[in-house]
Amino acid sequence: MLNIRPIPAFDDNYIWLLQNGGQSQVCVVDPGDETPVLELLQQEGLELTAILLTHKHWDHTGGVGDLLKQWPQAAVYGPANEPIDSLTIKVRGGDMVKPPGLQTEFEVMDVPGH
Repeated sequence: MLNIRPIPAFDDNYIWLLQNGGQSQVCVVDPGDETPVLELLQQEGLELTAILLTHKHWDHTGGVGDLLKQWPQAAVYGPANEPIDSLTIKVRGGDMVKPPGLQTEFEVMDVPGH
């Protein structure tokens, strides 16, 4: 079963943690700030295996670089049409994504705008 948990970030935002059951491998969505992610993963002994980015804005991508310093093997998925240097897997609408460490597959939806 996929568990989805919010990680509060900044004053008004969330980073989402995706985890299957009690497994230690996790994925985060839009980590604009690395600090709350690092703290939670280290506190719970979790391994970051993937990062999903929805778009290029700093409040969604700002923490990626520092997270990759800790977990350089983590795959970084994001929109192929956005200038995001850290992407390792570029996706487009209709693509299917199965992040490492999760037993869940997602379909990418191309939703222009913010």
